Amino acid sequence: MARIQPKVSVPPEKFKLVFPNLKPTTYNDTNAARGVHNLRSIAWNPLGTWVATGCADKTLRVWNVDKPNVRQSTELKGHTASIEKVAFNPVKELELCSVSIDGTVKFWDIKTKALVNEVKGLGEAFTLAWAPDGEHLIVGNKADNLFVLSPTKSTPVASHQQDIPTNQVVFCWGGKRIYATTGEGRIRILDFPRFGPAFRYDYKPEAEAEFMLSGHTSSCISAELHPFNRCLATGGTDSLISLWDTAEWNCERTITKMVGPVRTISFSFDGNYIVGGSDEGNGLEFTYVETGEHLFTFKTASPCPVVAWAPNRYALAYSDLGILRIISAGAK
Repeated sequence: MARIQPKVSVPPEKFKLVFPNLKPTTYNDTNAARGVHNLRSIAWNPLGTWVATGCADKTLRVWNVDKPNVRQSTELKGHTASIEKVAFNPVKELELCSVSIDGTVKFWDIKTKALVNEVKGLGEAFTLAWAPDGEHLIVGNKADNLFVLSPTKSTPVASHQQDIPTNQVVFCWGGKRIYATTGEGRIRILDFPRFGPAFRYDYKPEAEAEFMLSGHTSSCISAELHPFNRCLATGGTDSLISLWDTAEWNCERTITKMVGPVRTISFSFDGNYIVGGSDEGNGLEFTYVETGEHLFTFKTASPCPVVAWAPNRYALAYSDLGILRIISAGAK
């Protein structure tokens, strides 16, 4: 079968012929707990050479993509409760951040396995978003408090209590705005670091003046920005993925093939293809972003709540039966 080379975009006609027939590589952690919901977070490093996984059983592991044997992976120990989010510094390939409901955020050097910084006392933290320059990050807890952290400081730079239930946060590529999904089904667009509304209606009362995106009938729980800023994708407990153009903030299209709450969303490196992760169903739904065309369903053994495309090629990491698997259509 022909291989799709890295950093080369292919049209949907070729993509849907090649990708569904690929066999995933399994990265099985024999020491981790079993269960669909154990694997909570997956993250690639900026070069696409390492993948980190955070689990509900407190297991934090970094895998060399070329070496699926667990004995050749790196386990980082220290969290005392479920690890809800992991993410590499976007400008440092070996710096990893992990967020746990034990109230701590840890920064790791994966080469030396060293804990290089730690921030404590953040409550039941479960979300994480790095600024594009890697100088700051936002961590949110279940009490709807958003903390601004520095990877070099042991206390928060700032904290911002939200007055509505706040789920995931993502940065714009310029680092000057953030998009925050809410339990009301709306998405806030806030200035950073001020955390004030980026847009307001001049003709509305102050309490109603903030401009928000309204495209979900229930809680909005995930978001992902297109790699070239063409659209913002948001996912909800209504099983929908909405695509918003970033110029006029209109909802361009809605992806309806998902089953169950959309826990994660990921764009391919070229922005052509989008996949969502859900607690329900037995397959991954691949959609062509430009038209909203559903290309195919990649069958899986269980629901796949966590998905993450590689940053530089057609390789999709996902959780299946609580185990990391990667479908790859080309070498690094």
